Amino acid sequence: MIRLGPRRPALRARRVRRDAGFLAAGVLPHLALVPVWSWAATFTARTGQWRAGLPVAAVLVVLGTPLLTAVQRLRHRALLGVDVAPAAPVPGPWSWVAAARRVPRWLSSAQTWRQVGYHLLLGPLLAVAELLVLTAAVAGLAGATAYGWAWSVPAQGGRNWLGYATQLPCYTLAGLLLLAALPWLAGAVARGESRAAGALLGPSRSQRLQQRVEHLTESRTGLIEAVDAERRRIERDLHDGTQQRLVSLAVHLGLVLATTPDLPDGARTAITEAHLEAKHAIAELNDLVRGLHPAVLEDRGLDAALSGLAARLPVPVRLRVDLDERVPPGVESVAYFVVSEALANVTKHAGATRAEVTVRQVGTVLRVNITDDGLGGADPSGGTGLSGLAKRVGTVDGAFRVSSPVGGPTTVTAELPCAR
Repeated sequence: MIRLGPRRPALRARRVRRDAGFLAAGVLPHLALVPVWSWAATFTARTGQWRAGLPVAAVLVVLGTPLLTAVQRLRHRALLGVDVAPAAPVPGPWSWVAAARRVPRWLSSAQTWRQVGYHLLLGPLLAVAELLVLTAAVAGLAGATAYGWAWSVPAQGGRNWLGYATQLPCYTLAGLLLLAALPWLAGAVARGESRAAGALLGPSRSQRLQQRVEHLTESRTGLIEAVDAERRRIERDLHDGTQQRLVSLAVHLGLVLATTPDLPDGARTAITEAHLEAKHAIAELNDLVRGLHPAVLEDRGLDAALSGLAARLPVPVRLRVDLDERVPPGVESVAYFVVSEALANVTKHAGATRAEVTVRQVGTVLRVNITDDGLGGADPSGGTGLSGLAKRVGTVDGAFRVSSPVGGPTTVTAELPCAR
């Protein structure tokens, strides 16, 4: 705590130097377009040929805007530590030909004309504010050192001319007041410039929202892919590790029962129960592995995975999968679990005698339909798993609908975008 006191003046002085340097570096860029429109105004006033002067000035302003914008971004980043993000990615050296083809779109963009307004109209006003702050700094320093300037004049008349007895104290006091106000003045102007640059040189609010949405979409896609990869890893570990050990245990217990007929009744009963428990554990683990991520889905695709799923159900299922090619893995996984959960609901709650599953690709959308002839009345908010399916479909920006009037039939529809 004792060290903070001496550091505060040094920190304040460093901040003032930073803000003053930032303002000093902005004077020339802000005044860069003044000669252009001054020349256009003078040329038009003298010759009256505004059709010759104004187009030339307009071309120079438009051509100079990207360069001045880059200078301002560099100035803010290097001297103030503020990153003024561009409205769109800057094209690399290899794409200038493509960028030239986009000139009409660039000229019609509102972002372009915001930048032109910043450099053409707001820039001179900011330069005036910067010059005022710098002038206040020079005047404050000169006033605060007025006594030194007075003593540096060799003649006695110089000190009388400076007002040694009456005016020098006023100069000194005014200089100290200006220096005391300098941190606030420089900081206020620097912050105002940063806000103006962020609003006019950076992306607009709608563009920032669009970029944020794109970033969140990419982040969500990456998270879904990471979770799916982790699910596959767990499935492989269970299938290749734990499941194989349980199978080995069941085989050994079976061999013990088959090769040792003279076991005591108590031991045979215990081994038989352990053998049955091992078989049940293997069956439950198989169901768990298939629930995490069936291996056949990754190896052979959605058609084979759904065929195996339908074959294991006690209710007859008519399956039709019409796909020209495999869809992205994430979409395959969501489609499989939609069908799996919907058929599980058919078995447990619907009281249906048959079900029909149709999977087909329409353009860039994978459409999944599950229909049964059960009792109907399914409610997505009733804890039947349909609400979870709706959330899962939503992770890939899909649409999920349930039609289940009382008395049936029930139709579950999922539309999953599958554009690569």
